[in-house]
Amino acid sequence: MSAIDDSELHQIVQRVLDQVLNSPKPGAAPVSAPAAAVASKSEKKNSDRKMIALGADHGGYELKEILKADLNALGFEVNDVGTHSKESVDYPDLAHEVAKLVGSGKAWRGIMIDGAGIGSCIVANKVPGVRAGMAYDVSSAINSREHNDTNLLTLGAGLIGTNLAKQIVKTWLTTEFGGDRHARRVEKIKLVEKQYLK
Repeated sequence: MSAIDDSELHQIVQRVLDQVLNSPKPGAAPVSAPAAAVASKSEKKNSDRKMIALGADHGGYELKEILKADLNALGFEVNDVGTHSKESVDYPDLAHEVAKLVGSGKAWRGIMIDGAGIGSCIVANKVPGVRAGMAYDVSSAINSREHNDTNLLTLGAGLIGTNLAKQIVKTWLTTEFGGDRHARRVEKIKLVEKQYLK
């Protein structure tokens, strides 16, 4: 048997490493669709674009404007319910507007921004058909989509920076619901909601 020289050995090791690094790990969750898949939607006609209901109070106004530009660049139609300045407003009013659009099916998903994200999350979850989740990092954004099938995201502009907010939004929009045991649990959430609907 002939000896393997250094260059051949290097090529073999490289091929093995490529296979190991590029193959999915056993039991790993499927990788969510890349942002490019979302971006390709911008090539479709406007009528085919998915609608995002977007809102913010005065504390989230600046971040809302930045995220609105990003959402448009990703190919989404944005329904900006306000606010449209830094003048003080009440977050429940705007969170309610975003949630109504999501709950009625007029918007595919919703994003609401206030100072901490908590109050808007509480308001949004009062609207039938809405499963709002507050995300403060990429992991919580993934979890809210994979486990809870959230359709409305709340952000705290006073707690996270712009770059992190952009990462959270992109991750949240491209992460698929995990289904399986999570679907059973989401159905139970819906059953609880139905008990209190007139």
